[in-house]
Amino acid sequence: MQKLNVIFFSLFFMVSCSDPKIETIEIGNKKSELLEIKSFDNKQIAKNIILVIGDGTGLNQIMVSRISEGGLDYKLAIDQLPHQGLALTHSYNEVITDSAAAATSWATGFKTKNKFLSVTPEKETLETITEMLTKKGYTSGLVATSSITHATPAAFYAHIDSRYKEVEIANQLLDSSIDISLGGGLEFFDLEQAKVSHKLITDKNSLNNNIKSPRKILGLFDDDGISRSPEKPTQREMTNFALEILKMNLNQCYGFFLMTEGSQIDWAAHDNNASEMIEEFKDFDSTIRDLINFVSEDEETLLVITADHETGGLQILKQEDDSVIIQWGTGRHTGIPVGVYAYGPGAHLFNGVMDNTEIHYKLLEAINFKGLDEVKCELYQ
Repeated sequence: MQKLNVIFFSLFFMVSCSDPKIETIEIGNKKSELLEIKSFDNKQIAKNIILVIGDGTGLNQIMVSRISEGGLDYKLAIDQLPHQGLALTHSYNEVITDSAAAATSWATGFKTKNKFLSVTPEKETLETITEMLTKKGYTSGLVATSSITHATPAAFYAHIDSRYKEVEIANQLLDSSIDISLGGGLEFFDLEQAKVSHKLITDKNSLNNNIKSPRKILGLFDDDGISRSPEKPTQREMTNFALEILKMNLNQCYGFFLMTEGSQIDWAAHDNNASEMIEEFKDFDSTIRDLINFVSEDEETLLVITADHETGGLQILKQEDDSVIIQWGTGRHTGIPVGVYAYGPGAHLFNGVMDNTEIHYKLLEAINFKGLDEVKCELYQ
């Protein structure tokens, strides 16, 4: 633990703190809701993988959200995960990563340049974990509160030298092996083309329906990122819907892979807006709560939670009566290590300090990827 602290604080004070913004956060008084956390044998092999990403979510973003919700001793859902570590986040040639390079690390196990998606620094294609798992009979899904063509989800299906080529990225999604994709990004798709290969849904109410589609499912709920309103789906709602679809797919498939991202925690941190960040984190943590309950019941699924990077250089300065004073050091990403949290079969692999590329290989180790036969998932006859 001392080693973790040294790494964390040495990088933390590298953050630029020009013109810092200071905010006051009221200490909450909600009581913790403790979840059933089961023990898993370290020799047990996982069948399914759920990877949860809190974009821009560093340890202090979690701590501020915790304090705001229920005070110093409150336990969020993420706090209750039994296996925890730290991930180093630098990209191929920069100490500060962006979401594209970070997501490429998890998706492929390789470092690349910022802005690149699942290609090498020389622009050669890198096979993604979803592409690898498709060959083993897996069904896969992606969820994001950003556009589904944004950097993090895109790294799991796109191969391109710029995260900003979102029209081309959208076309690559339509041609990919991803079975269900939910997020924003209407403006980047040719909807008539999308309807040829996918069941297109644009209405939140569709998530309450039992959709049995002979085609892949594409949910696009806003032009770009999904605005927070009663008419739009939350990360929790989209994740639960995607999970139901993937579970149905198991009738024809061996296992499933699901990546779900709370994208806009990062956007609030870029804006140095603590109240918006806390609201986004509530949705993120409620998603985790549901997924913990699913893993406890299913007993064959590995749940891993991490972040691409920290955003904002957030510091907690002091307590004043029933509030805490926080300070933002920057409106950009930082090189501060981020947390890694795990539950289910194989969760013990995620203890300690690791490079973000190691997460890719640990996920594969947890399901004994090398021991899986090559089979085809017969979903679309």
